[in-house]
Amino acid sequence: MRKRKVGIITFSDGRKFVHDELLQMNKEFQERLAKALEDTGEVEAITASDVVWKPSLAKKAGKELMKAEVEITIFNYAIWCWPHLTVIASLYAPGPYLLYGQINPQYPGMVGLLAAAGALEQVGIIPGRVWGEPEDPMVISKVKKFIRAASTINRLKGERYGMFGGRPMGMYTAAANGDQWMREFGIDVEQIDQYELVVRAEKVPSEKRRKARKWLEKMVKEVRYDGKQLTPEILEKQIAIYYAAKELINEYELDFVGFKGQPEMTAHYATMDIAEAFLNDPYDWDGAKEPIITATETDMDGALTMEIFKHISQKPVLFADVRHYFEEENLLDLCNSGQHATYFAGGFMEPEENLKNVILYPEGFYFPAGGASVRHIAAPGRVTLARLARVNGKYVMSIVPGEIIDLPEKKAEELARGVQEEWPHAYVRIEASMDDFLKYYPCNHIHGVYGDYTEELVHFCRLKNIQCRMIRK
Repeated sequence: MRKRKVGIITFSDGRKFVHDELLQMNKEFQERLAKALEDTGEVEAITASDVVWKPSLAKKAGKELMKAEVEITIFNYAIWCWPHLTVIASLYAPGPYLLYGQINPQYPGMVGLLAAAGALEQVGIIPGRVWGEPEDPMVISKVKKFIRAASTINRLKGERYGMFGGRPMGMYTAAANGDQWMREFGIDVEQIDQYELVVRAEKVPSEKRRKARKWLEKMVKEVRYDGKQLTPEILEKQIAIYYAAKELINEYELDFVGFKGQPEMTAHYATMDIAEAFLNDPYDWDGAKEPIITATETDMDGALTMEIFKHISQKPVLFADVRHYFEEENLLDLCNSGQHATYFAGGFMEPEENLKNVILYPEGFYFPAGGASVRHIAAPGRVTLARLARVNGKYVMSIVPGEIIDLPEKKAEELARGVQEEWPHAYVRIEASMDDFLKYYPCNHIHGVYGDYTEELVHFCRLKNIQCRMIRK
């Protein structure tokens, strides 16, 4: 897990005699905040070298944090401080900004925080605000949620999305404007023909393919070779596509990707399921690795939603279709063609714990080129689902809290057979009525992670001036 670099600037009274008198106390408040952040295990706290009490030090502190490449700046207030110092520091210190107020009732720190907040907002900067003792778990939790969202904004800047193939099957919601991505998120889009995958896959050494296939046969619960849609040769072809994708990702310096797949690859070469699942996983047959967000059907806004989730949660991310609603069980079936990372088969970072629940099924009639579908039933747990989509050109994020339900095996398999037996399934009970979900949810694809990250997503939307639509009762 890459720690989030957080800068801290503590402000003081602009009168030197007051600043000098309160300097040691102010430093102690700063140290408490820095320690509380470091103790989370998520943060590398970087403090400015001076407590700021005059404009030259505000500039110096901001430039120090700029040089340190922090991903968010916390402006810290324990006493009254002059608001213009915060505004000057914001000209240099990297945003977004969180204004943090310490509990110090004998000195008007809350006055300083509110005065600084008003000053920033007057010049068009909308900061976050948190007040309380840094040792209070509830307070530091609020700070962490803001940090996760704010650092995600900066981690997206300069990233590159690799689009393998064009718009799939007429899906408007899968295609976005690269200019808009650069303007709003700082993300560059590289378009690559799927034929590159075929050319590179054909060059993958046979021994490399065979070794990976043997690993899969050993680790998964079962490989259901049928001699037609799924053979050892076709499985090795899918493995070769995975190696080709990784090679191209490294060569083009891509951060996240999408594969069109249908109909060219699925009709004439092999399905992308193995590549899509294991790119999204925190491991493959060569060992542990960082997940590379991968969307099927070159779903750009889907991939972007997943990349936001990845940076916020630092967990593997789900991609699925909203396939069916089981009215009697009050469950949504989130199901797509082998797209789910195998991580969701158990929820562990170790492959052996997840793959023992995975079956490689032969693909069905939709995909005549054949291949293995990476099939499992998702492990239970709290889940945050979301989708970034465009309404008349403007981004809106729909957030759907819910829970993946642990069904008895017999029941889970019965439901799967009634939908698509060979594909993976996540049975989710959402915190909304189906009428509201169908009324407001923007497309057929959905994405999510284990855990509750609704507040982080709300912070992200507020900081990016994106409308946030919470779909819940």
